[in-house]
Amino acid sequence: MRRLTLLLALLIPFAAFAGAQVYEPLSASVQAALSHAISDQAPPKSSFLDSMDAVDWLSEMSLRLQKRIADRESRLELLRAVHYEATRAGLDPQLVLGLIQVESGFKKYSVSAAGARGFMQVMPFWIKVIGRSEDNLFHLRTNLRYGCTILRYYLDLEKGDLYRALGRYNGSLGQAEYPNLVREAWQKRWAYSSKRVAASTTLGR
Repeated sequence: MRRLTLLLALLIPFAAFAGAQVYEPLSASVQAALSHAISDQAPPKSSFLDSMDAVDWLSEMSLRLQKRIADRESRLELLRAVHYEATRAGLDPQLVLGLIQVESGFKKYSVSAAGARGFMQVMPFWIKVIGRSEDNLFHLRTNLRYGCTILRYYLDLEKGDLYRALGRYNGSLGQAEYPNLVREAWQKRWAYSSKRVAASTTLGR
């Protein structure tokens, strides 16, 4: 059954598998740290190493996302925000793209049966716990900021165990289906190696 689910995920690359984070009481220090991470309003700066790195990555990811988001500017806006927020949280941007594929199928206004919202399917209770009442989980950067911060928290909580962190993120801790779907999407569809790094490696042989 698990193999069939993974096969379907590859054959239907943008199928959504939304779940729901489960509320767990946070210590005052953790709550304060997460609130600070969410509310930091420092002006966005480039999360790329340099302009050529940005051009290469955005061009490649935009091409892969084209069938799902037809408008080029909308794709680039999403991709820039994903790269910035993922890098800011110490996450692989390609992992976040894989998670979005599985969670919402890249549908900005997606709402799960449990009420999770947006690209990264963030549960509204997080606004009360670490956010502000005016935060809108359908807003692109707000949704990504929450989602990346929450996933980073779960990774730290699980001491870097991505399998368990993804289970917590989806509200399916201990079940293999969701973590495996995200890993498959990440590795099969969104894996990326810098063209310039590959070229310099080849020339150095």
